[in-house]
Amino acid sequence: MDFAHSPRAQDLRQRLAAFMQRYVLPYNPAWHQSVQQGVYPPPFLEDLKALARDEGLWNLFLPNLGADAPGTRLTNLDYAPLAEEMGRVPWAAEVFNCSAPDTGNMELLHRFATPQQRAQWLMPLLQGQTRSAFAMSEPDVASSDPTNLQTTVRRQGDQLVLNGRKWFITGVAHPRCKLLIVMCRNAQEESAGEDIAHHQHSMVLVPLDAPGVQVVRNIAVVHHHAPEGHCEIVLRDVNVSADHLLGDWGAGFAMAQARLGPGRVHHCMRTIGQCELALELATERTLERHAFGKYLSDFSNVQDWIAESRLEIDQARLLVLHVAWALDRDVVAPTQLRAQVAAIKVVAARLQSRVVERAMQAFGAMGLSPDTPLAALWTWGRAMHLMDGPDEVHLRTVARHELARARERLGTSAAYFTTPEQLATPPRIR
Repeated sequence: MDFAHSPRAQDLRQRLAAFMQRYVLPYNPAWHQSVQQGVYPPPFLEDLKALARDEGLWNLFLPNLGADAPGTRLTNLDYAPLAEEMGRVPWAAEVFNCSAPDTGNMELLHRFATPQQRAQWLMPLLQGQTRSAFAMSEPDVASSDPTNLQTTVRRQGDQLVLNGRKWFITGVAHPRCKLLIVMCRNAQEESAGEDIAHHQHSMVLVPLDAPGVQVVRNIAVVHHHAPEGHCEIVLRDVNVSADHLLGDWGAGFAMAQARLGPGRVHHCMRTIGQCELALELATERTLERHAFGKYLSDFSNVQDWIAESRLEIDQARLLVLHVAWALDRDVVAPTQLRAQVAAIKVVAARLQSRVVERAMQAFGAMGLSPDTPLAALWTWGRAMHLMDGPDEVHLRTVARHELARARERLGTSAAYFTTPEQLATPPRIR
C-alpha cells in the first residue's frame, strides 16, 4: 500500500501551490474589498483564470474529459490534494474552473447530456465562460428525504412545464450563472412504494433567464452573505422545450447519486485544506501570544487542542483519499461505496467545526472578527452539517450498511463467545 501521491499529482500540487502564493494570495485583500463594494466578480479574476489556463491548471477534476475539451484529466485521487490546496482560499477554485457546484454539474452534463446539450451548456462551462447551479432543496418539505421534493415538471406537447420553489441554491447570484439543473417530481406519476418513489423525479436544464424563473433572495448563512449566492428561487409555469430534459425521464435520483461521489471528495478535501490553514494560524498564534506569565503554547490544554486537531485532520484525509481511490478503481461494491461517501461527509463537517472552533478559541476575540478567515470558515463548517443532507441521514446510511453486513454473517460471531456450555465440551483436535 503506497501512501504517496503520484508523481503527476505531486508536480501539479507544487505548481498550483506556487500559483496560489504568487497570484491568488496577493489578490485576497482586493477580492474581499471588491465584494464589500458590490463589485463581483472582481475584474482581475478573468486575468487570473487566463493565467491558470495557460499554466495547465484548468478543469483538473474530470478523469474522462473529452479530447476536444480544455483541461487536465486527473483521477479523483490525483485531484484530491489539489482540491485541498485550493480550499485554503475559498474563492480560489474559480480561478482554476474547479468551483462547486459547476464541477458536479459538468460531471452530470459530461455523462448524461446529448450532443446538443453539451454544445450549448457543457462547453461554455468548461471554457469558464459561464457558471451554473443545481436546484434541489426546497423550503416547504424535508429535503433530507429527496422523495419529498414537490417542484413538478409535466409534459405538455413538445414542452416541459415546471412549477415549484427551491432554496439555498448555491451560485445563482453569480453574474455569469446561466443554467439551473432542476430536480423535479414527474407531475403525471404518483408514489407507489419505495422503488417507484426513487424513479419519479427527473432533471431539467433551465436557463436562468427563462420566463417564470424568479430569484427571490440571496439567503445569508449564519448572517454571512456569499456573493455567489445561496438563493431562493420560484418557478412559475416555466416552459422549456422537451429537449431540455437531462438524461431519461424518471432517472433523476440515479443521476444525482452519480454526481455525489466525486463532489463529496472535492468538498471534503477543500475542507481539509481549510482545517490545515486554521491549525497553522492557531499554532503560530499560540507561539506569539503571552498570558499569565507563559506563552499559550506552554499550556497543556492548548497543546491538547493542537494535537487533537492534527490527529483529526490526518485521519479525515486518509478516509477521504481512500474513497477517492475506490471511486477511481471501481473495486468497492456500490452499497459499500455509498456508505463510505456518506461517512466522509459527516467526518469532514465534524472536523471543520472542531478544528476551526479550537483555532478561534486560541485567537480569542480576534477569532470572531473578519480580521482572520476563521469566522467565515466556522460558518462554512456549521453549514456542512446540513448541506447535501444532514449528518443524521448520512449516519443512517452508514448504519444501514453495517446492519446489512451483520445480517449476512449472523451467527458467525458466536465462535468468539466463551459460555459455560462451551467450556464443558471443549473441541477435540483429533
